[in-house]
Amino acid sequence: MKTVITYGTYDLLHQGHINLLRRAKELGDYLIVGVTNDSFDRDRGKLNVRNNVLERVEAVKATGYADKIIIEDYVGQKIDDIQKYNVDIFAIGSDWEGKFDYLNEFCEVVYLPRTQGISSTMLRNESQDVVKVGVIGCGRVADRFPSEASVVSGVDVVAAYDIDEAKGKNYVLNHENIKVCQNVDDLYDSVDAVYIATPHLSHYQDIKDAIFAHKHVLCETPLVLEKAQAQELYQLAEDSGVILMEANKTAHCPAFNHLMVIIKSGLIGEVVDIEASLSQLLDKNGREFDPKQAGGSMYEEGSYPLLPIIKLMGINYENLNLYSRMENGIDVYTRGVFHYPKATCSFKVGLGVKTEGCLVISGTKGYAYVPAPWWKTDYFELRYENQNDNKKYFYKWDGFGLRYEIQEFISCIVNKRFSSARLRRKESICMAQVMEQFMNRKNFFEI
Repeated sequence: MKTVITYGTYDLLHQGHINLLRRAKELGDYLIVGVTNDSFDRDRGKLNVRNNVLERVEAVKATGYADKIIIEDYVGQKIDDIQKYNVDIFAIGSDWEGKFDYLNEFCEVVYLPRTQGISSTMLRNESQDVVKVGVIGCGRVADRFPSEASVVSGVDVVAAYDIDEAKGKNYVLNHENIKVCQNVDDLYDSVDAVYIATPHLSHYQDIKDAIFAHKHVLCETPLVLEKAQAQELYQLAEDSGVILMEANKTAHCPAFNHLMVIIKSGLIGEVVDIEASLSQLLDKNGREFDPKQAGGSMYEEGSYPLLPIIKLMGINYENLNLYSRMENGIDVYTRGVFHYPKATCSFKVGLGVKTEGCLVISGTKGYAYVPAPWWKTDYFELRYENQNDNKKYFYKWDGFGLRYEIQEFISCIVNKRFSSARLRRKESICMAQVMEQFMNRKNFFEI
């Protein structure tokens, strides 16, 4: 039997893709199709947003040409797959002529003619309207947004507003082709969607106002600090036909998502313990140390270590105890301990205490280790009793990481998806519930 393998993103599957798959199938008896997990085409420099990986897999499956579909997750996987599946022929479109000649060492490389006059890029340009985005809150975090958005297709940052007029003016000086708005209503008139990067306590009203203005909303984490507020806002957004998404960059980065898939697939067995920590030593004169602006470790950093716990163990924990070191009205360090029916999980956050910022997920067969800074996941290991079974995974973290959440936000808008699988609404609501427990000092112990 002659085995053929080919790869592609298959975004907006079209006749050109179908022709290529048919030609690849004709080269042998068994066709393996690798669908690229992250549709970031570095040669084009854009993150494509029309179809997510599951939709693209289903589209390839529907052609009937693929005998097996795999996900391409990492650089160097092509060589691993060729050896793993005993591939005889590697087939790829002729626009990649010469780029994969190095694979001739492992199998025959065939460049297939592309169908002229059609491409995913052309279809996107013809059918996808550009989503105009405005920035609300022109502080340090928002300063990274325009450059990150520039590498995502179908999005254009056009306006900015800050309650501090001087900040707004300074922001547009640093970013070309963005106009400063004198008030938020002027910004709403100029955009289809907003990115909210205001202080935590402003999020609820800022989100609500934007939804009432019929604008899609991407809001910095934590979304809000009360469960009922999160529930209200998500329901209000869906009722209004707009997308609301929490901007947790770790939730949308490719490596973290691959890690979650691996753990859920059972490669380390049943998860019985998760430890996640994150800490920074910041200038104590900043907003992060002001109790009147919801400063402190829990509000500032808590969403990130809560992410792997809630993603893997779910929202139905039985108990949560919180232990904090308080200074001048804010927590400079907090440790949380969850009890689930068959697991315990803990997290640590600190602004005035430094701790090892790693992520460890313990299972009945092995464990996953993500070194600090784990929230900026670009490498992780699966470790076992027999060290010969250990596996290492390497990824590239592009830019500041905001581009992945922007990509998913625009994808949700284009595809009218009110909840993202990367961070579901119920998971975001659960995070707000934890923040509320901390605010109410429930099961809280000062150390």
